[in-house]
Formats: sequence, C-alpha cells, structure tokens
Amino acid sequence: MEKRFWVYVLASAHYGTLYVGMSSDLPKRIWEHKEGVAEGFTKKYDVHNLVYFEEHGNAEAAITRERQIKEWKREWKINLIERSNPHWDDLYENICK
Repeated sequence: MEKRFWVYVLASAHYGTLYVGMSSDLPKRIWEHKEGVAEGFTKKYDVHNLVYFEEHGNAEAAITRERQIKEWKREWKINLIERSNPHWDDLYENICK
C-alpha cells in the first residue's frame, strides 16, 4: 500500500486563528491537536477544527505545499478554505469514517 501525505488547515473558529500542518496520518494528527497532545501553537490558541485538507503522493510534495500555504496572505488561506468548505465545518468526522 502506497503511503499518503496530507496538508491540512486548522481553525479556532469561523474566520479565527489558522494553523497549517502536514502529516502522513491525518486522523491521528488531528486527534492529537483536538486532545491537546500536540504541544505548542494549536494547544495554546485552541486551534483544533479541521477546515481544509488535501492529499499528496509523496512527502516532498506535501512539504512544499505546506510551506507554500504558510507563506500565503491570510485572505488567500481563507479563500482556499471557503472554496471547499464555505461554512467552515469541522471535517474531522469525515476523515474518521
């Protein structure tokens, strides 16, 4: 089975604080953010709603994309989220099925 990699965006609330990350195990990583297992920014600022994610075939592509999105203006990140998730729903349950 081929390994998959994910770039994701978390939000504290609708139009709230944003966090961009990358993982090879998206459900586990988001669970860690939600449960406060992941120390740092997301725990400090209560950023745990999965509002966007995209799949990549290899780690290099995912890392490149993560860095690209992190450099974007906030408005561009909001537009990225709203194209696929206009209501800023927490998508965590969708990835756990």
